[in-house]
Amino acid sequence: QGMVYQNISADADVADVLVGPKIISTLPTYSWQVAAKAGGAVALMALVAMALVLTTQPSAQSSPVSDALVNLNDVNEASYKNVLNGPLQKCSKPGMALTGFTRDGRCVDSGNDDQGAHHICIQMKKDFCTVTGQPDWCESEMQCMGQAGKCPIGNWCVCQWAFATYLEMAGGCDKIVDLQCDATNMAAFKAYEESTDSKHKTALACIKSKCGIQ
Repeated sequence: QGMVYQNISADADVADVLVGPKIISTLPTYSWQVAAKAGGAVALMALVAMALVLTTQPSAQSSPVSDALVNLNDVNEASYKNVLNGPLQKCSKPGMALTGFTRDGRCVDSGNDDQGAHHICIQMKKDFCTVTGQPDWCESEMQCMGQAGKCPIGNWCVCQWAFATYLEMAGGCDKIVDLQCDATNMAAFKAYEESTDSKHKTALACIKSKCGIQ
């Protein structure tokens, strides 16, 4: 009889195997396991050797691995667009409290960005809390951006749906705080475009007006 073909998972212990559907010619079970263990050991030695090479390189030099990681971060940063269709800028500025759903200063979130919410960067003032009937956290202090201690809230990422409600409650686009257009996520713009809610269409028109978008 033949035996069930076994695939070795690249990131699992050599003793762990995934059973595949194929039947191959008869081989002693112990031989396949020995080969698997030997292959795993060789792979482990290669990884250790690579780690030693990378960690002993002079700090002034960059490695292909570190360069790839830096480039990946650059791609991730460039993947976010603002409503002006340029690279999304940080909403928080030095001397301001750190904002953002992910608390990195940008109006992004950790899930599918088109389904997210904290995408509108406004120049926060007490008016926002007053109009929306919230406690006055709008003038409080929180963790600073880029320095130790606490700083006053300046620019702040607010939920795109809350922004539409705020706009309605304030009485129109000319009654609200200013937007930071280069730090307002294009995801909000697209979400408003796709929505059939009249409040969202009003919010879309307000963004276009505030940011000079035709």
